Amino acid sequence: MKILILNSGSSSVKYQLLDMTEQTVLASGLVERIGEATSKIKHVCRPGTDQEQTYNEAMSIRDHATGLTRVVELITGPETGVIASVSEIQGIGHRIVHGGEAFSAPTLVDEAVIQGIKDQIPLAPLHNPGGLAGIETALRLMPGVPNVAVFDTAFHQTMPPEAYRYAIPKELYTELKIRRYGFHGTSHFYVAKQCARILKKSLQETSCVTVHLGNGCSMAAIKNGKCIDTSMGLTPLAGLVMGTRSGDVDPALHAFLADNKGLSIREIDTLLNKESGLKGICGHNDMRDIHDLIAQGDTDAQVALRVFCRRVTQYIGQYLALLDGTDAICFTAGIGENDATVRRLSCSTLAGLGAVLDTQRNADAPRGQVTEISTPGSLIKIFIIPTNEELEIATQTMEVLGSKEAERESGTH
Repeated sequence: MKILILNSGSSSVKYQLLDMTEQTVLASGLVERIGEATSKIKHVCRPGTDQEQTYNEAMSIRDHATGLTRVVELITGPETGVIASVSEIQGIGHRIVHGGEAFSAPTLVDEAVIQGIKDQIPLAPLHNPGGLAGIETALRLMPGVPNVAVFDTAFHQTMPPEAYRYAIPKELYTELKIRRYGFHGTSHFYVAKQCARILKKSLQETSCVTVHLGNGCSMAAIKNGKCIDTSMGLTPLAGLVMGTRSGDVDPALHAFLADNKGLSIREIDTLLNKESGLKGICGHNDMRDIHDLIAQGDTDAQVALRVFCRRVTQYIGQYLALLDGTDAICFTAGIGENDATVRRLSCSTLAGLGAVLDTQRNADAPRGQVTEISTPGSLIKIFIIPTNEELEIATQTMEVLGSKEAERESGTH
């Protein structure tokens, strides 16, 4: 079964075509700067194999429909293609950032689902319109191919009210649905399932803390396979320190900046989302650059690293307390998988809580592999588990299509 994965942003489309029989990537790529005169497409055939070929194009792509039309041409073309026609695609999985309270599971797309995604636009005004554009374009370009919406927020919908409600007037929740939603849910779910597999337990028997550290960062507390808390909130701004996002700050900061700097609400929002985090502290948002600066004696970079890791430690401690019994702490995503220093500093004070890092294992951990980095006697295991959101979206898409097929067959008989 071949599944096309589309991640449509406001001005970009990431895609992967996966052969789920072998769980291999046939093609992947990125369409960026949609709506600009200098749009770009990067298309890779059979990535990671000895047959890998990369094609780069510069052209004007006025909208998502134009971009996806070109993607279809690339994956079916005589030189760049990996399939003969779109008839070989059995399903299309779409990453949708925000499902609100309306969607707690992946869903086969129909008119009601499209309207439901539109209804969540006030909660994700920058992201959901792009996701909708991807869905509507795929329906036009590939009629008859089923589309499945997979929501970043869905995995966190199992949180209890005491985790997702804010201590604000109730009508703000009932009227505007202001609450904690959380994001990166597809990644957290995938990593939790891999953790259960490593431990040789069912997901329903597994409790863990998943630590997704990249340019965007979030954590989840997972008890018996279900999320009971997560660090991001109404938006992806809350929680951990990130590349350009502040993470948790005093809410009164908004009024303080308005009074003392004359900034508007929109300017403050931009400052906290795009000019803060690691970038705000030391001027750089890439952790690799920060390590280089530290090696040169840059004190701001040193502070940025310590602030970043301290926040991770604080959230791990909170979640270990909430879970009241934890199998593992799982590091994932770009920084979590590849930065031994961040992992070491983040775990340096957890031994008293039962999580003891093996510093040599941590330092020697190979890239791209599941690796245990705790000591043999550690009560709580510490793992590096590479995430694969595209594979998880494809898996969930197949499960939805399989359940719908089973429903049709049972209805027939």
